[in-house]
Parts: sequence; structure tokens; C-alpha cells
Amino acid sequence: MERKPDGPIESIDEPGIKAEGPLVHTLRREVADLLGRQQTSFPGAQPVSFARQHLEEMTKQDYYVCEKSDGIRYLLYLTEDENQGEAHYLIDRKNDYWYITNKSLHFPRENDVSAFHTATVVDGELVWDSLPSGEKEARFLVFDCLVMDGYKLMDRSLDKRLAYFKERLYTPYKKLFKDFPDEKQYQPFIVEMKPFQLGYGIEMMFKQILPSLKHGNDGLIFTCRNTPYKHGTDPHILKWKPPEENTIDLRLRLTFPTVEPDEYERKEGITEPFVDYDSVPKAELYVYKGDGPEKYERFDDLYITEEEWEVLKGLNDPLNDRIVECNQDDQRRWRLLRFRDDKHEANHKSTVVSVLESIKDRVSVKDLYDAAGPIRDSWKARQAREMRAQR
Repeated sequence: MERKPDGPIESIDEPGIKAEGPLVHTLRREVADLLGRQQTSFPGAQPVSFARQHLEEMTKQDYYVCEKSDGIRYLLYLTEDENQGEAHYLIDRKNDYWYITNKSLHFPRENDVSAFHTATVVDGELVWDSLPSGEKEARFLVFDCLVMDGYKLMDRSLDKRLAYFKERLYTPYKKLFKDFPDEKQYQPFIVEMKPFQLGYGIEMMFKQILPSLKHGNDGLIFTCRNTPYKHGTDPHILKWKPPEENTIDLRLRLTFPTVEPDEYERKEGITEPFVDYDSVPKAELYVYKGDGPEKYERFDDLYITEEEWEVLKGLNDPLNDRIVECNQDDQRRWRLLRFRDDKHEANHKSTVVSVLESIKDRVSVKDLYDAAGPIRDSWKARQAREMRAQR
């Protein structure tokens, strides 16, 4: 029998066919019902920016730490199609559903390699891993599980959610490739569990894990072990970035000046005032306030040099109203890092306040190292108390 021509995805931004029209509304409703939610908005948890107060918070509760990959966040939805066949969708932060057309993707059940999981939602990031050959390989790194075969896990602790995922889905999936190694080459992407360390494993993160990554990294994520999975902003998921990499996603609005024609332009027959698209425009940044009559609030100006403006013009892309990722330079001016076309909205005002707090209240690598000892001592003391209580 000839092997079907399945293969790896070519883009992590557009990993499949985007569901449109009534189908996407049906899928959103399905996932909301599965999670016990009324809203059909993107159900993923969102971290808050790490601030100095969180160093103390981590001595009070158990936190795990993992690296924050430089990839694209997706929820993976495992379901079945109209013919009762296996179907997979990646859900991005815009709440778009991408159907994975590759039929080689298969998540067998524990005791039946031909059976598959449905009514399952896992949380992760899709990244490009660089291989020794120089080629790139797409990987979906799982860091949480919301529901498995219709069984809701959101109220369980993080370690229980991950253990359930590992036992029921990940172990049979890994066994599939052990038993059928040739199947790996046909996969759209490889699924892996993101490794977590105990919250005080700072030295291991910086000296062993981050240097050995095969993909880009933009910080660390600390997640509370004991708290439930929370849709929307979760104050118990902490996103740490090196101080210089604290960024905000904002909506860019450009205003171009109207100018009078100069002497040369008058000779060319231009006599009326005209909009000058060549000079650097006034660039304003806006935060998202929420759906209402006034969705946006002015945040600050974006500083653009003449050289940067020449580059932006050369893109020949629409620039106005795009979402842009910005950071502050050493003169406290907001600068453009990149366009975030994967994001539907600017950061919410509350997120911006949190990031500004992080920028003002910067936590350095040294601060994390210094905090590791007290965090470890507190963790061990809690463990000892729990063991005494059990006895």
C-alpha cells in the first residue's frame, strides 16, 4: 500500500486550514461547553508580568518554572469529524481555529492503538526546533491540560493535570513512535511535554536548560502548583523576562502631516496642500480598554527615527492600526520591536499596568538567583509540615 503524502506543516503561524463561517462558531461553542463556560472567547490562561512582589509570593506557595518559548501559543483541540474520524484543531489567541489536514497525527488511547481521544483540550506552544542538519522541525510543547476525553481537569492542581495528560495521552503517543518509528517523518509536528523544574531551580534553568534549547526563548514562566486553571488573566502564572525584554503589545495609529507645496512642487503644478507620506508621521500607541463605546485609550507616542521610517515605508505593507510589540529604550522612549499580526488586540489596560510595574520594579537574573534559597527553604518547610500532618 502506498504511503499517503502527509508531512510536516510549513508554517507555525498558519498551521492548517482556518475554519470560517458557521463552522468556527460551532467549534467555539463546542469548546466552551466542554469547559463549562458561557463565553466562547479564547479560553486560554494568560500570565501576568513578574514584579518584585512575586519573589515573596513564591516563598508562600509552591511554584514550578519552565522556559517561555519563542513560538506561538495554541490550544490543541482533539475531537472527531462528521464521519466519526479523528480531527485536530489548533486554537490561536485570536480565537481562530486551524484544522490540521494531516491525517497522520494520531493520539492513541492507552490500551488500543487504533482508538483516539476526543473532547480533549491541551495548552501549549508551537515552535521551530533547529536540528543538527540545519533543518527546522515543528514541535508542540504542552504545558497544561484542561480537559481529557470530556473529564474536566481545570480544578485539579497543575501537577495532577500534567500527570493525567502524561499517563493517558502522552505515554501512548510516545509508544506509537517506539513501535512504528517510520511514522515520525509524516507528522505535521511532534508533540512533547515541556519540562518543569521546581520554582527554586533557577541555576539549572540558566546554566543547563536555556543554553541547550533548540528553539528561541524569551524568558521564564512560573506557575503555581496548587491553583486551578483560570480562563483569562491568571495572577498565579508569572511571566519573567530579562528587564530589557519587558514589552507591551499596543495598537499603532499614524497621523500624517498636511503640508504646503514648496517652490519646486509649485513649479511641478502642485498648488494645493497635500498629505506628506514621506516624512516621519506622528505615531501614537493605544491600549485596549475592553469592548465598549471607546475600546482604546491613548498610551504614549512611539519614537521612530528617519532611518526606521524609510525601512517601514519600504515594506509596502499597511502600517496604520497594526498591533506592535514595543519596549523602552534607555531614554524611556517607546520603540518598535516587531509587528504582532498573530494578535487580534492590543494588551488590555490591566496587562499594561502590570508590565509597567515590571519595568519600574525590574527583577534581574541576580535577583532570581538570590531568591532561590529562601524559596527552596520555604518549599521544604511546607513539605515537612504536610508530612507531619499526614502522619
